[in-house]
Amino acid sequence: MTQLSLQQVTENLKDLPTLPAVVMELLNSLDQEDADISLLSKKVTQDLALTAKTLRYANSPFYSTLIKVTTIQQAISLLGMATVKQMVLSAALSGCFPENNCQGFDHKAFWRHSNAVAFISKLIARRMKFNEDVAFISGLLHDIGLLTLVTLYPKEFEEVIAYRKTGLATQFEAERKILGIDHAEVGEALAIEWNFSDVMKHAIGGHHEPDKTGIGFLASIIHVADGIAHMLNRNDVPATQTISVSLVSWNSLNLDQSSLDTLIEEANIKLKKIDQIDL
Repeated sequence: MTQLSLQQVTENLKDLPTLPAVVMELLNSLDQEDADISLLSKKVTQDLALTAKTLRYANSPFYSTLIKVTTIQQAISLLGMATVKQMVLSAALSGCFPENNCQGFDHKAFWRHSNAVAFISKLIARRMKFNEDVAFISGLLHDIGLLTLVTLYPKEFEEVIAYRKTGLATQFEAERKILGIDHAEVGEALAIEWNFSDVMKHAIGGHHEPDKTGIGFLASIIHVADGIAHMLNRNDVPATQTISVSLVSWNSLNLDQSSLDTLIEEANIKLKKIDQIDL
């Protein structure tokens, strides 16, 4: 059993792959409405791998454009700036971390869940009149600490996976028991390293404990979205099952049964479509 300290993990964050400069710029300007379209497309186009993956997303059945999208500028015209920002970030993040370095960790399932939480967070944010871009990206990144642990400590994380399979603990509890640290605090440390806004840092760090003082409203959105995504991922469970989330967070969103039913219906459609994206 390997016990890690947050300081130890923080010191090793510099060993992670660095995100393209344009991605860092996007992450730090999510609340700016007046971004320059031509400037964004020019910057993204300079990174060939990022461009290729973004265009692959744009041409997937998920976005169902009737015209084949061949440039970033065309994607922005057809799908809108907000959607293309989200695609660029999804493409960059999913291509940034090495795959298959930790036995038993399913990267495709990880990104499927992250995208599901991102889209559900966006749906909730729309109802709450909260910034949809910020909610989407925070949802996409809510488990980034998990990917960080898998990347930096693959062998140690294999022990977490093995313990999780015993059914004696949740993922969060298994990490605490085996590593002495959890993916939420590691995610917050990475958010600090990457200079995210305080709102996003708190949401990533607090999505399992959204009732803590000072965590902020976004953490509740991500927490509930995470609960809905997990529920919908259990194929044998009816959609009417109670969602396992904090009551305080749930109440703060003012979702009645009718709103929840609509949300679940919309989320289900999104989840089916996510399977059509080559993540």
